[in-house]
Amino acid sequence: MNRHTRGYLAAVLLLAAAPLAAQSAKDLAKAAATITEADVRKRIFLIADDSMRGRDTPSPGLEMTAAYVASEFQRFGLKPGGENGTWFVRLPLIRQQLLPARSVLTFGGADGSQIALPFSSSVRILDGSSQAVELSGGVVIVNTMADAKDLKPEEFKDRVVVWPLNLDSLPPGLQAAAGAILQAGAKVIVVVSTTDPLTFAGRLAGQLRPWVSRASDSASGGPIVLEVPEREIVAQFPAAAQTFGDMRGAPGTVVQVLPDWTASLKIADSVIDRPTAPVTVGRLEGSDKKLAGTYLVYSAHMDHIGVAGGQCEAMGADSICNGADDDGSGTVGVVELAEAFSQKKARPRRSVLFIGVSGEEKGLWGSSWFVDHPTVPLDSIVADLNIDMIGRNWKDTVVAIGREHSNLGTTLDSVNARHPELGMRPVADLWPQENLYFRSDHYNFARKGIPILFFTTGLHADYHKASDSPDKIDAEKEARLLQLLFYLGQEVAGNPVRPAWNPESYEKIVKGAQH
Repeated sequence: MNRHTRGYLAAVLLLAAAPLAAQSAKDLAKAAATITEADVRKRIFLIADDSMRGRDTPSPGLEMTAAYVASEFQRFGLKPGGENGTWFVRLPLIRQQLLPARSVLTFGGADGSQIALPFSSSVRILDGSSQAVELSGGVVIVNTMADAKDLKPEEFKDRVVVWPLNLDSLPPGLQAAAGAILQAGAKVIVVVSTTDPLTFAGRLAGQLRPWVSRASDSASGGPIVLEVPEREIVAQFPAAAQTFGDMRGAPGTVVQVLPDWTASLKIADSVIDRPTAPVTVGRLEGSDKKLAGTYLVYSAHMDHIGVAGGQCEAMGADSICNGADDDGSGTVGVVELAEAFSQKKARPRRSVLFIGVSGEEKGLWGSSWFVDHPTVPLDSIVADLNIDMIGRNWKDTVVAIGREHSNLGTTLDSVNARHPELGMRPVADLWPQENLYFRSDHYNFARKGIPILFFTTGLHADYHKASDSPDKIDAEKEARLLQLLFYLGQEVAGNPVRPAWNPESYEKIVKGAQH
């Protein structure tokens, strides 16, 4: 039995027996009652107002949101938990503009064949850092039906991956497969698309506008995903049409290393400026001298996707993606929880950090920066309870993603059983094919070894559309759910026994992220 197995079993037993802080049930119920339907609704309409312009990262609307959250923390009596005695950690960014005439993707064959694809007409950046890049590597092609469980990491490390896909009809599990490919060390994914010429030209024009990326700690800038229309390759190398056709039609997962081909990528750009974005951090000191140096974290992302263009889909005349559910609902949740915890006789034994991050929609930027540049020792954080999209769908159900990976799931069930008046039913991940465990800010805490639970009520037809508006939030349901999260946090932060990982999950998630 290894130490993680022993620790997990011991924690499961001790959690049931360990005494909580001296607060009475009456005190906690009074504190929980400060989380009200009216307050949730008022705050949602403020954070998701048109004046915030969709809270893009970076933007004045996001700064206003961060300032509002900080002012509420201060009003509740929390202490600043950011850098240098402030309420904020500043996420460094870089604003750039592509120089398409000097940017090119090239494939070269051992027989002298060459395919040159200029960014001015044939290549679009789909994802990843766009900082100036020059790289090369071997080539591997994978088919549309790629399944993450069938992929062998050694086939992708340091290679350029060519992936024929129909971007308008992506198969389930695709995101998980892409994540596995990038985690295996692929340098670039080149999506070979069937996008029609007019649509591609319109999308290509978009990348000529300035864009923002995270200022990376390393020169590599991270993995890159590109789109190239199939016709652009076939026009220069007709034999590729047969290869792409065979790969698209193949059943199951097919991976083919092309030893006679290499690829090189050059991206040139100009740096316009280096803005920053806010991560808001409030700290509530624990009541126990021995445990106050350890922390429970509540997290949610304050940002959304801005106005029409890019990810934001306009709905009629409405061009602002207000992000009421995604993640105005979570941001409101963190503020409401901070208010409840700050009530008289509601302060738990451990300290609590309330964090609103930026850049989640861009690639979990803010939470990644925070765990790499924490304002408290990372090993002092005992758990992260992350809240992302909790204001829609069922009246009585919340999905608690990650519950099987630590004993936090058992704790949640125990707490919920003691509060039937809340009418909440926590369930396991209903959408494993969406790979949600890796798609919100809790993952950055998990990869550092911190047990997590991720609370969401799921996607809906208004996701990333201007129609995700505050009038559609079920504030009554959200208030009940937040009260459950308050009681859960009291259990975790009031218990001298730290939450413990399931040993198998620790090996897969934490150790796996280190490789």
